Amino acid sequence: MEIERKFTLKRLPDNIDKYPHHEISQAYILSTDPVIRIRQLDDEYILTYKSSGMMSRIEEELPLNKEAFNTLLKKTDGLIISKTRYLIPEKDSLTIELDCFHGELEGLYLAEVEFESEEQAKNYELASFFFEDVTFSSKYHNSSMSKMSKQELKDLVTDSSRGLNNS
Repeated sequence: MEIERKFTLKRLPDNIDKYPHHEISQAYILSTDPVIRIRQLDDEYILTYKSSGMMSRIEEELPLNKEAFNTLLKKTDGLIISKTRYLIPEKDSLTIELDCFHGELEGLYLAEVEFESEEQAKNYELASFFFEDVTFSSKYHNSSMSKMSKQELKDLVTDSSRGLNNS
């Protein structure tokens, strides 16, 4: 079970480049409900199934090789999402996964935090650089973004950045 909350940002954390990070490309195969995603995470390839849901949902991951990834990539629909994910240590042994998007989503920054329980998620004290909790807004799901038009993507980036540098 994946339990996570998602946030837009007021600002990027100081010295973001000091944190470990990964380069990610991902795309969606035919379905976004349930979500069937393929992802390249640096030199690793993964097939993921995610059930319906907002804060809590089933997530299963299976390894792929590069050849299988490239074959499945030809069967995907919509935008291939590209981002850099920074892993920022947080209190209570949590990690903030901060995504800085590239390409048509350049300027979009989203942070996710995964939890052990829904109670822990509900009681989480927000990091100082978080702006808005968008956990229950499906438009911020990567699978939803992959299906958006160029104008919808532009509007999403503009809307999500309204809190940046206003702290």
